[in-house]
Amino acid sequence: MKKIILVGRSEAGKTTLTQALKGEEIHYHKTQYINHYDAIIDTPGEYAQNVLLGRALALYTYEADVVGMVLAATEPYSLYPPCMASQTNRDTIGIVTKINSPKGNVPLADRWLHIAGCRKIFHVDSTTGEGVADILEYLREPGDVLRPAMENAAKATKQQEVTKNKQKSSKTIKTT
Repeated sequence: MKKIILVGRSEAGKTTLTQALKGEEIHYHKTQYINHYDAIIDTPGEYAQNVLLGRALALYTYEADVVGMVLAATEPYSLYPPCMASQTNRDTIGIVTKINSPKGNVPLADRWLHIAGCRKIFHVDSTTGEGVADILEYLREPGDVLRPAMENAAKATKQQEVTKNKQKSSKTIKTT
């Protein structure tokens, strides 16, 4: 599996996404230092928000195969400057979190990540699992076998998406 480093401001949802990707129960945990897991590097938001600490993020990207620029749909502005993705020599993806928040603006977050240079953007709600399987599939390499917890998270997410799509289509049929 490709190793991903998650970067973004505090409360963007990096640690919650890490828990969802690992198939763990979601609970609040403030990241105080850089956490290395098998396929995930979870970073504190302060590293992205502080120029001096940002240099450390640049070094940690060398330990990953993919840089995941995390941006919550609820954020009032983006920390990422235009073409920031070109500053890494790794695949860089955008991840919009908190997509189901009533205060969220997913199209705006998409635009900010696109301007930052992300060609592939994922939409995730880590608490429901929506979109988590798509990221796991993107990180999967040929011959990879996911740990049971990760595989279960991926299956549950896909099942939730199928159920959600069925509910949407049944509502469409009823209104026509």
